[in-house]
Order: sequence, then structure tokens, then C-alpha cells
Amino acid sequence: MVHILQNVVFPLDRDPDLLPLYADPETWSVIEEEPVRVSNRAHLGNILGRHRARIVAGRRVSLGTYFNAFPASYWQHWTSVRQVRLTVRTTGPATVLVYRSNGSGIRQRVATQEVTGEASTSFDLDLTQYSDGGWIWFDIVADEKHAVLEGAEWTTEQEPARLGKASLGITTYNKPDYCVETLRALASSPDALEFVDRIFLVDQGTQLVADQVGFTEVSEQLGETLQVIRQANLGGSGGFARAMHETLQRPESDFVQLLDDDVRLEPESLRRSIVFGQYATTPVLVGGHMFDLLDRPKLHGWAEVVDEHPFMWRNLYQEKMPHDFGVANLRQSPLLHMRMDSDYNGWWMCLIPLDAIREVGLSLPAFIKWDDAEFCLRAGEAGFPTVSMPGVALWHVSWVNKDDTIDWQAYFHARNRIVAGLLHSNAPRGGRLLTHSRRVDLKHLMMMQYYPVALRAQALKDVLSGPGHMRKNLATSMPAARALAAEYPETIVHRDPSTVLHARHGRQVYKRLSKNDYDSPKGLKLRWFTLSTLAAHWLHSPDPANIAQPEVEFGKEDAHWWRVPVFDSALVSAADGSGKNVYTRDRGKYRRMLRDTIRLHAQLRRRWPELQRQYREALPELTAPASWQKIFEEKA
Repeated sequence: MVHILQNVVFPLDRDPDLLPLYADPETWSVIEEEPVRVSNRAHLGNILGRHRARIVAGRRVSLGTYFNAFPASYWQHWTSVRQVRLTVRTTGPATVLVYRSNGSGIRQRVATQEVTGEASTSFDLDLTQYSDGGWIWFDIVADEKHAVLEGAEWTTEQEPARLGKASLGITTYNKPDYCVETLRALASSPDALEFVDRIFLVDQGTQLVADQVGFTEVSEQLGETLQVIRQANLGGSGGFARAMHETLQRPESDFVQLLDDDVRLEPESLRRSIVFGQYATTPVLVGGHMFDLLDRPKLHGWAEVVDEHPFMWRNLYQEKMPHDFGVANLRQSPLLHMRMDSDYNGWWMCLIPLDAIREVGLSLPAFIKWDDAEFCLRAGEAGFPTVSMPGVALWHVSWVNKDDTIDWQAYFHARNRIVAGLLHSNAPRGGRLLTHSRRVDLKHLMMMQYYPVALRAQALKDVLSGPGHMRKNLATSMPAARALAAEYPETIVHRDPSTVLHARHGRQVYKRLSKNDYDSPKGLKLRWFTLSTLAAHWLHSPDPANIAQPEVEFGKEDAHWWRVPVFDSALVSAADGSGKNVYTRDRGKYRRMLRDTIRLHAQLRRRWPELQRQYREALPELTAPASWQKIFEEKA
């Protein structure tokens, strides 16, 4: 029996920004080690359907692209498949050229076939030379007449290691329009739905998906495959835990596929992730990459890890991300040909085998932030690694236009990172985690951002109270964090056009030489700056004139912790550009909060071994299906 591992597909919508992710008709060169587009020949009119494309006479089109190249190294490393067949169906005279790359991005041609008329051409390809990395792809060159790619797929006759389907878990809070679009994409993709058992739409909002225009029609299309579940807002962790719990009751499912609500889905990616999970030699978590929904060729995450010191998440090759496929396509990006191993994958898209859930439990009751990383670390320790799979991706609203480290989410950033460290860090007393956490507080204090410091202090107090607080305040911690904002004027975003704010001394503008080149102090200069600024804020009251009117103005990209603190007050643009925040120095708040952060971090360091034992002993109960069942019943 022939099994399709990957279909060649083209965009669902006619967005020219998406074309470089699917097909590359451009001519490229390299100047000073950087890719340069020599000619632009991309025309959406040549995309004839989901699987069909026209190759204009005399032109060459490469399918060596993110969504249409075959990630050979991942299939070789994580599965027992050692041979795949590429079948290319064409109409018209053309030449089909098959290429491979290695882990350094060096390409080699492996096969060539000239075709005429209606042709179906197959290439048998070994997966034996890709341990460090590498892709396989094909190009089509049209001769004196137009040719048409009628379709192509990568197949194997080998049977998968497991045959079960996946249930989908979509958690949403007041994003009904996005959810209906996702359901429509699924309903119109029978190739993907073939591998789906149930779609659990966990609606935790007040703007119900069931009331959204178009829901009734798509619900009728999906029939009993779709199941809408209403529950109280328990955050992403509560919604995804519900999807996990419901999927455990489905004997037809071997996996649960978690999807965020504010996304645009590529259904072929969904299909690929499930198929890869079925073929993995041992059960693995299959993560999807994240493209920016508002800048669609831009990839924000390829492989994510958690550093032991200071126990913080990051991208591998952080300095190279995000990667813009509109600037450098796959063939022009050697780094992307390396096989990269991940510690975790964000739950915007992540396939989890039920074997892992049965062994390690459901999501931690964390509400949001770190629930995905913590679960993947927990699963990895139990022998279920995470594979962030190239060619599997969706579009998600990125963090570029968000202020989530200084709004109500600051509580969860702080608490859940420390809890994850208590559960999984092997460094004595968390290594540099607490030092780094205290530094974050100091930066906020110097920046006159008192609200996130207050939230972070509450987070530390809750951690110190023991693991029982995580279940106790699951439904109340977010409303409490948001209510606290009323006590901190800097949280107000001034948007009223009739009262435009101006600074006394105008806007501060700084020149940056390159993307990652900042003028931040380092070494002895950093220590002197920190000590002198902390002392100045402790000893000196702000100038009353700067309290009455902001002293200076900063653009968001210029408002760094080593620039803002030298002023008494500042206008700072919100991340989304919708207005401005006013930061004003408050010596009383500053003194109290500085004492609190030093005291709380000292307590955490002193009590780390004790707390580590408590949280690790409590973890099985916190994540048990029975414990979550009680929460669902209580919050029904």
C-alpha cells in the first residue's frame, strides 16, 4: 500500500507575500555572502489550484521551498523510513530536476528527467545521507511552450508504526472569527480531515464561537467531527488540558493536536504532523513552526530550547530569527538545512501522543505562559522528545506588537518560569534563574514600570506559599492581576486624539548600526550604571515640572532600560502603536518595591531545595486527569 507522506501544495489564498513559501520562480545570486534576488518573476496568475501551477515557457520554477521541499534529515533521524518515492505529474514539454542538500546547505543534483505530453515521473530516493541535515526537492524547467505541474507527492510503501488518528484541541477566548476561519479551512481539506478523529473547540470566552457568522454552516459541514465545549476561562493550560482529557476518552485517537485560536492554518501542515507522528520510531511530540500573521513570510521560531542557565527559553540561533523568506528563500539559507533538535514547541501548534499524556499527565494548571515548555520538558524527561518539524507551520499573531512582559501577563511570566525551574532545573538553587529574575525587577524599577514589579512580587509570594496555590487561583489570578492595574497610572494607554501628549524636551532618537547592535553598557560600565542609577532613584526626588509634564518621549524601539532611567518621566509608545504610556518616577513605590524584591528573591534562594521537593512531589497530582476533572466540574 502506498502512503502519502507529503503533498506538494500551493497557497489557499491569493496573497503574493505567501508565494515564496510555496514556489520560487526567482533568479538568485550571492553578494558578500548574502542572498540577492536578481529577477522577480513571481506571478499569482500561474497558481492554478491547490496542487497545480503553470511554468511559463523558458522559465524555471523551484519547489525547493519551505512548504514543498521534503525535510529528509528529520525523516531519517526520527523514523525508520529509508526510501521515499517522489512522483511528479506534468502536462507539456519540461525538464524535472531533483536536488538534495546536506546539513551545510550545499546542494547536489541527484536526478534529471525530460518529459512531454501528459507524464507521471517517479524518482526513488534513499534517506541514508542526512544525519546532520538536508532536504530533497525538485525544479521544473519549461521548454518552448508552457508546462503545467498537475500535482506531486512524496510517498512510501512502508507501514507506519501506529495507525490512530488525532483529535484536535482548539482553545479560544473571544476570538470567534479566527476559529470559524480555522474550521472552514479544515472543512475544505478532506486530505487533512482523513486523519482527524474529533475537533474539540474549547470556548472559554464571552463572545461565543457558536454565535459567529458562518459557524452554523461550517458546523453542518463538519458534522459530528466537531464538538464545542463551554467552560470558564482557565487560560490556555486549562483549555488544552480539557482537550487532552477529552481525547484520552477517544479509542480512535493516538494523538491530540493542540492549536491556538488566533491563527491561520495550512491544512497540509496538520496532515504532515500527524503522518510524521504515526511514522516516528518511538512516540514524539511534533511541533509546528510559527509564521507572523501580520508579516506572513517571516518565521519566528525554528527550534526552541530552554537554557539550564538562567533557565530561560530561546530560539536556537536566536540572532538569526526571525527569518524572512521574502528576503532569503530556503535554498539561499544554509542554516535552515541543518537538523535542529528542540526542547519544546509552542502550543500554537503541537501534536502530542496520548502515550506521553498517559505517562506524564496533562498540562500544568499554569493559566498561560510556560505551560507548553514545562510539558515538553516533562515529556522529554520521560522519553518523549519534541521535534519542531520543518514544513509544518501556521500563521500566528507574533509577540512583536505586544507588551506582555509589562501588562497583566507579567505575573505568569514570573511565576511559571520559577515553577518550571523548580520542577526541571538541575542547577543548584536554580543556577542563575533567581539572579536573572531579580535583574528583571531592577530593570523595571529603573524604567519606572512599577505595575509589572508588583505583579512579579505577588508571583514570588505565591510560589513561596507552595504548589497548592496553582490550582486554587487558576480561575482568579488573571482577573486579580488585571484589577491591580488600576493602582498604577503608567498602565493607561493614552489614545484620545483631543488630548495629544507632548514631552517637555521632545523625542529622544538613537542610531543603531545593525539589528543586534545596541549601545547598552557592559562589564564595569554596566555595574557602575546599575549601582549609580539605583542609588539616584533612592536618594533623589523627581523634579515637580517633570511630574506635571513628561520630560522626554521615546519610541518603543528606543525605550531601553539603560536610557529611560536617567529621566524623571517619559512618554513611551505602546508596542502596537495605538497610543502612549506615561512613566513617572515615584520614590516611595521604588523604595518599597526594591526592598521587597531583594527580600523575596533571598527567601526563594534560601528555600529552593525545600520548594523544589514540594513542587516535584505535587506535580503528579497537579497534572492528573482526575484532578483536572474536578476543576472542570467546579468551573462548569
